Amino acid sequence: MKAIAKPITVFDVYERAQSGPEMSEADWDFGVIPQTAKKLKEKYGIKIDRKTIIPEDEDLINNLFQAGLDMLVECGVYCIDTNRVIKYTRDEVLLAIKSAPDHFTYGENQEAIHVVPRAYNSKKVPVIQGGPTGSPCSEKLFMPIHQAYAQEPIVDTIVNGVMQTVMGKDPVPESPWEIMAVRSELLQVREAQSRAGRTGMGL
Repeated sequence: MKAIAKPITVFDVYERAQSGPEMSEADWDFGVIPQTAKKLKEKYGIKIDRKTIIPEDEDLINNLFQAGLDMLVECGVYCIDTNRVIKYTRDEVLLAIKSAPDHFTYGENQEAIHVVPRAYNSKKVPVIQGGPTGSPCSEKLFMPIHQAYAQEPIVDTIVNGVMQTVMGKDPVPESPWEIMAVRSELLQVREAQSRAGRTGMGL
């Protein structure tokens, strides 16, 4: 009798990150990933039409999903902190997909938006996220840049950039300046949203 998969917990992931197969990051990036992708591309006969941004052929969509599922199960997820591979079974992955929420609310009050699954042929208007999205921004222009995005009525949520400096200092990783920069980014984006009349906008 086949065992029933149980939901994966954060503790399961931690343990697998400690005990999974050891591998160098280079072997993972330049060996496992491209070799597996090439094999699955051939297995499922995947051919992408470069003129079609979002695939609409249902057979291709299904094959892309199956290839992605196979790739996750075969490759697992690489943990750069332990140099090990976190492995999942097919049943665990499918259970996680089945158990995932089918909607959530992003933002607050009048700026709240409801995010729901959207198929390629859906008539629903997509959620528009605006912002520098992790790109470096000068300390001087950080707030005006984010205010410009928040002022656009079509933009539903903000994906913020990162400050190049904070109080003129380099926000070196794992330093107090990094903490200061992250805190300043949050406060300035919230202020930018407020100045644009979009208080409560998702971030």
